[in-house]
Amino acid sequence: MIHIGHVIKNKVEEQGKTTVWLAQELGCHRTNMYKIYEKRTIDTGILLHISDILGYDFFRLYTDELNNAEDEVV
Repeated sequence: MIHIGHVIKNKVEEQGKTTVWLAQELGCHRTNMYKIYEKRTIDTGILLHISDILGYDFFRLYTDELNNAEDEVV
């Protein structure tokens, strides 16, 4: 199962950005970002906003997981 908070944190680091930067872009405090990093799931609206900010489709991860699960059933 995907731990979306860890994936977001990794993507931020991959892009050379900081947690403070992402928090500012989201309009929240950095402590809220650390809470997001610990979450296995988050609200889709927030995930969409983070996807837009980072230019990465986090939803694709779930689509890929669904497609892989379907392939295993067949």
